[in-house]
Amino acid sequence: MALFLVQHGKSVSRDVDPQKKLSDLGFRETQRISPVAKGYGIPVKKIFHSGKKRAEQTARIYHEALEIQAPMETISGINPLDDVRAFAARIDPDANWMVVGHMPFMERLVSYLTTGSEEIRVYRFQNSGIVCLEAEQNADGQLDWSIKWTLNPHIT
Repeated sequence: MALFLVQHGKSVSRDVDPQKKLSDLGFRETQRISPVAKGYGIPVKKIFHSGKKRAEQTARIYHEALEIQAPMETISGINPLDDVRAFAARIDPDANWMVVGHMPFMERLVSYLTTGSEEIRVYRFQNSGIVCLEAEQNADGQLDWSIKWTLNPHIT
């Protein structure tokens, strides 16, 4: 039972592109880290993104590198200020989704799933990096989420 969360790659400013596409550095970092993820054989079955250009471009790079058979999809509820609780209720922990989204939503989602509070910061994302959350069912039948591993373009 895993959920793979990715912050989109670095993007250009709105002055350069109002849709904030990936920057050259954003493309390079995502293209550098995505084959590493493939090499580890991460079991992503489906990739979702917010629909914003930079998230879609990041998702496409991962989709191609991981050779995902299912088509990518846009998913609602993962924009920067969306309600993490509402999205958490929709997660299928057995589906092995990769979700490519934005800050502060992604950090708040990790915090909420692992601590029950979206206000307790437990992880700082890097652009293009992956956080793998694992869910285990506890004695009460509830899911206990924990950070299983992370994969980032920079180690500092």
